Amino acid sequence: MAIEILTANDGSLAPLQDKTVAVLGYGSQGHGHAQNARESGINVIVSELEGTDNYKLAVEHGFTPIAADEAVKQADMIIVTLPDEVQPAVYDKQIGPNLTAGKTLCFTHGFNIHYKTIVPPADVDVIMVAPKGPGHLVRDEFVKGAGVPCLICVEQNASGNAKDTALAWAIAIGSARAGVLVSTFKDETETDLFGEQTVLCGGLTALIKAGFETLVEAGYEPEMAYYECFHEVKLIVDLLYVGGLNYMRYSVSNTAEWGALHVGPQIIGPEVKENMKKALKAVQDGTFAKEWRAEYEAGLPNFKAAYDADKNSQLEETGKKLRAMMPFLDTKTVPGEG
Repeated sequence: MAIEILTANDGSLAPLQDKTVAVLGYGSQGHGHAQNARESGINVIVSELEGTDNYKLAVEHGFTPIAADEAVKQADMIIVTLPDEVQPAVYDKQIGPNLTAGKTLCFTHGFNIHYKTIVPPADVDVIMVAPKGPGHLVRDEFVKGAGVPCLICVEQNASGNAKDTALAWAIAIGSARAGVLVSTFKDETETDLFGEQTVLCGGLTALIKAGFETLVEAGYEPEMAYYECFHEVKLIVDLLYVGGLNYMRYSVSNTAEWGALHVGPQIIGPEVKENMKKALKAVQDGTFAKEWRAEYEAGLPNFKAAYDADKNSQLEETGKKLRAMMPFLDTKTVPGEG
């Protein structure tokens, strides 16, 4: 059965009118959702930890952040944009005790509901509005008059109007301008985790690192390896983004196209797909979720070690030097790392 795709014409902001919506967390997703919805005419309040950079940013943007428990008390609808790993503790201490019948609990990713680390009461709506892009893009596209596509999902429909409310929030943040796919918490969670791990954040970066290291170990200069295996990734991705595989291949040389068609499958062969299937199974049966919760509760020792190893790698040091020579890139650094 074909997936249902909605636009702003299929709903309205009516379910949110005369309502108070609390956005918990003013990080990537939170700041985009809060500002966009406010500019769409929704009464938005924000919760953030006092003294943090995100708290200061919320104040700069005209909000007066309050504690999560107070925000939940005041709101008809609660948007949870906190990191997956901290949500259960915040829910147990501040959200859950202040939920009352008729409220709506909305997530931007299905992790904790799907894996049941958060179990809301039966008398509230539980929905998801998940933009397919980071919060800064949600904000930037909204300001341009455009939007980032999103998924909406309904896990619990106590009111009978949960889907209308989800679509209303998608309209408020601008996503309905680009298309709204109707999905489920299960499918969003499992496809999102799989995509992150095997292609977007995991597979792609592992491929880049392997290519860079192969050239350097063969005696080529790291600067050359960086340009060929890292810098030019964006050029190819941009072609893929606007025109798909065919347009990318049309846009490159015949030599590059033959190399891609002939050598690519030798690099990413059947064994990679088998490993992807194993990764998907770990997502589906909850193994990955359990491992991630255990890592977080142990203080993130393996996470930090792996992060630090990449942060200080030759690839990253080479990239910093070369990016500094290209001011047109508007280069970014992780706050506090320089």
